[in-house]
Amino acid sequence: MSHGRVGSLHTFGSFKMKPRRDIVSLSEIPNVGPATIRYLNLVGINTPFELIGQDPISLYTELCSVTDKQFDPCLADVFISAVKFMEGEPARDWWYYTELRKKILQKPVEPEH
Repeated sequence: MSHGRVGSLHTFGSFKMKPRRDIVSLSEIPNVGPATIRYLNLVGINTPFELIGQDPISLYTELCSVTDKQFDPCLADVFISAVKFMEGEPARDWWYYTELRKKILQKPVEPEH
């Protein structure tokens, strides 16, 4: 997939993006569609800038908890891609983050003291 810049618009494949600071809707974030927007809304994320500073794995586990469902872990990859994008990283396909998610989920949980 080709990523580049055309004038003031960035491209992500054939998807043209506004500069990050001008994004006002979750649907303007690469990899985020209607289902992902509904899932983000369920965990309290309603605007793109609310993603900044969020832990995408925590968002995923909270979603599984509040819905009492186990979602495909690839949804965590989508959450990672959205958070990273809003924090300033380049737009990347969601599967770019699969290995990162697998590494994060393999870490043992530290017991609380």
